[in-house]
Amino acid sequence: MNFDWQAPGRIRFGAGVSSEAQAAVAELGGGAFVVVGRDPDRHAGWVRALGASGVVERWSVVGEPTVDDVREGAEAARAAGARVVVAIGGGAVLDAGKAVAALASNPGDPMEFLEVIGRGQPLRERPLPVVAVPTTAGTGSEATRNAVLGSPAHRLKVSLRSVGMIPRVAFVDPELTLGCPRAVTAASGLDALTQLLEPFVCRKANAMTDALCREGLSRVGRDLRRVLADGMDREARAGMAWCSLAGGLALANAGLGAVHGFAAPAGGMFPIPHGVVCAALLGPVVAVNLAALESRHPGHEALARYDEAARRLTGDPGMDRLGLVAWIGELVREAGIPRLASLGLEESAWDTLVLAAQRASSMKGNPVELDAGELREVLSREFRRAI
Repeated sequence: MNFDWQAPGRIRFGAGVSSEAQAAVAELGGGAFVVVGRDPDRHAGWVRALGASGVVERWSVVGEPTVDDVREGAEAARAAGARVVVAIGGGAVLDAGKAVAALASNPGDPMEFLEVIGRGQPLRERPLPVVAVPTTAGTGSEATRNAVLGSPAHRLKVSLRSVGMIPRVAFVDPELTLGCPRAVTAASGLDALTQLLEPFVCRKANAMTDALCREGLSRVGRDLRRVLADGMDREARAGMAWCSLAGGLALANAGLGAVHGFAAPAGGMFPIPHGVVCAALLGPVVAVNLAALESRHPGHEALARYDEAARRLTGDPGMDRLGLVAWIGELVREAGIPRLASLGLEESAWDTLVLAAQRASSMKGNPVELDAGELREVLSREFRRAI
């Protein structure tokens, strides 16, 4: 029952709550630097509504952010005299906003603070406060203390991490996800599922994260299928927004596993969206984890947790871990997730990817340590997957 809980200072959840952001920005001192995504006009009306709170600049990030992107954004935020960062968009936009807020108050070389490729030093100064407004349901970035950044020179994705980067306020408004394309809904939704399953079976699960994961696993299998069938299903969209938030809170306070251990290096080596990597590798990782646990640790608690997760995900009281892998595979096919080989991850890259995955921080949370051969088996299972 011992745990340390870290979460946003305030979470507002529900249809229409994002209209309250103006007051939150004003309470934080105004002077908002607004981070948006690829289409800067998509939320133009929403941004205009922040005007009374003093928007000092709007800045757009295209795709998943790189170290150079957020360095540029931080310089722009400092030049504009920003006092708060507002990020509205998908997980990449929220990560960019959190990183800009951190680096704006910590000028200098970002390499001083980055994990893996940098020196990993703690931030010297507290980041600017962040108001996070997600428009997809998957990453849970509105509830986490890190920002994932790409470094093309290193062909890696790495984290900038600090408890001070947790958003001060998160407005989780399911109405903002209604226009989300089906492909994005599918990949982000399977990321949300992964971020409920991995913390539930990981080494640092605790009573708080278990409560969130249990409720989320009971919702996500049903609601993801519903939004894939009908993107305007408001009830299911609200359910997925809640599952994404719950997964973000769980991973921030318990950890993840081998799926995310692969996801960061794979996304750095190839232009594959994070959610697609997670979706494609979830079933293979579960299969390999189960085989490793049953052969080396047959009484491990994680095996019972996989059984429970299977029942909660499917709603079938007779389902167990033996049927879970097939159920995940069917959901991945239904969602239309492409094979990773079709996106550039060929067998010639497996050894490099396995080596990078073994060093990933997320791998430390996996319920069982996987050797290089078992990690190659994960990739082999994905490579053999039928569409």
